[in-house]
Amino acid sequence: MKGRKHILVVEDEKHIGTLVKYNLEAEGYRVTLVEDGPTALKLVRADPYAFDLIILDLMLPGMSGYAVCETLRNEKVMVPVLILSARSLSEDRTRGFDCGANQYLTKPFDLDELLARAKNLMRLYPQQSTKPMESANVKLQQIHFGRATINFESYEVFVDDKEVKMTHKELQLLRYFAENEGRVISRQELLTEVWEMSGDMQTRSVDQFMLRLRKIFETDPAKPKHFLTVRDAGYRFVSDGSNSTDATGPLDEVDAAPNP
Repeated sequence: MKGRKHILVVEDEKHIGTLVKYNLEAEGYRVTLVEDGPTALKLVRADPYAFDLIILDLMLPGMSGYAVCETLRNEKVMVPVLILSARSLSEDRTRGFDCGANQYLTKPFDLDELLARAKNLMRLYPQQSTKPMESANVKLQQIHFGRATINFESYEVFVDDKEVKMTHKELQLLRYFAENEGRVISRQELLTEVWEMSGDMQTRSVDQFMLRLRKIFETDPAKPKHFLTVRDAGYRFVSDGSNSTDATGPLDEVDAAPNP
């Protein structure tokens, strides 16, 4: 049992919890099923590296799934979280991502999709199951640009030496830009790689998050030097903003606001 991925399922509807547990175990995973938020927090706090994934309902007794996820992120526990909830409004999804969830799946759900998402999350975040001293850190840990210093491991963000609070998804987006500095990244790629959604979905989430990054890090958000819009192509991150407006071709026209 030692080598198997371990998943914590937090679900108070017994028939759903049992179904999810049974099918995950059929895929070869270890599964712990609990029915309330406080118990889930207790287990994770006992060993923050015990689980490779948390599948989390939102409407739970004792403590909502929102509160569980937010508490874990505030305590720097970065195990991937897949929210599984009957709440299907866009504001519910947005709140879930703001609390630090990695993915959001609504009920009723397709079992094959749930299994695929679980597998992909554990593939994307394999380091979460290993204590830091034992893991090979392959991701960018820290970045400095402009007036900002960001530590992605501790989730600490400072602008002009003042700490700034950012959501988990905002930091995921920033990290992706930092790891792909200078490259033009399409909205479709960001939806696929950061939001883990279909790239052909119609959503303004990327544009809204870009406005937020500019508000936090740009001296003048209307004239960005680091987070640039490339017309008809996407976005580009430049840590050294001194040459951000130098034209290098027809696609490198910088726009101060996201394209519609």
